[in-house]
Amino acid sequence: MMTLHRPEGTLRHDGDPILLTPEDAGWTYAGLRVLRIGGGESRIVRTGEFEAFVLPLAGACTVRVDGATFTLAGRDSVFARVTDFAYVPRDAEVRLTAEGVDLEVALPMARCTKRLEPRYGPAEQAPVEVRGAGRATRQVTNFGIPGVWEHADKLNACELITPDGNWSSYPPHKHDSAGACEVVNEEIYYFRIAGRDGITPSREGFGLHRTYTADGTVEENVAVRDGDVFLIPRGYHGPCVAAPGYPMYYLNVLAGPAPERSMAFCDDPAHSWVRARWDSEPLDPRCPVTSHEGRTGCD
Repeated sequence: MMTLHRPEGTLRHDGDPILLTPEDAGWTYAGLRVLRIGGGESRIVRTGEFEAFVLPLAGACTVRVDGATFTLAGRDSVFARVTDFAYVPRDAEVRLTAEGVDLEVALPMARCTKRLEPRYGPAEQAPVEVRGAGRATRQVTNFGIPGVWEHADKLNACELITPDGNWSSYPPHKHDSAGACEVVNEEIYYFRIAGRDGITPSREGFGLHRTYTADGTVEENVAVRDGDVFLIPRGYHGPCVAAPGYPMYYLNVLAGPAPERSMAFCDDPAHSWVRARWDSEPLDPRCPVTSHEGRTGCD
């Protein structure tokens, strides 16, 4: 039975946590790498047909590409602060050096045709949005989306933090048919689940994720744990539910064939009414969880 769920370890490659190419996913554009580099060590990454963001998950790094050098301050954990990042183009040789401690770094990527210049993305310029209300309150860090970061050909990316016990990616929505309110996108969810301290990722905790289609040809309801990946080639996706005691993070990577980047979507009409109820519900005071300065103190 085919599954869209890729548990932690199933995408491991040469000691790195994740190597997911479009071919691995069965589609054309979106991919993801997650690398681990020892403190003080360097790695060469050749981007080939892909543009990418260099997004520290834990640790700091120096990025050298096309004669440019960017020093990324990074963070201790995805639950600790909003990070700075770099954009690197296709057909590039990128040297990544872990500064000080060991580095864990994500490279969300998209197959593209245009070759743009490398560029630095300051953490303080990444908008942090509080979305939803009540138990559907969550944080969205829109660091690499259209309207915020225009320096990309096909690649879109954002980060979400869902406080423990809350729901996100709700109402369920889809990006799988071109029309007035949506655009075709392949999408990757990369999950990190915090342990008991709410900051350090741990395999102890879990969350839940659902993806489905209206005709029932796709129906997956899975428990996700730290390091898991979920593929969304089509269909409604959501909710993502953070189990009580275990905050949930996920990195969204989207790319598709449209000539202009877009993250437009349509809600499942059966559940879109929920949005109107948020107008009368209070926000969860735990959000935002992080900013570029660190934790907000609303634990």
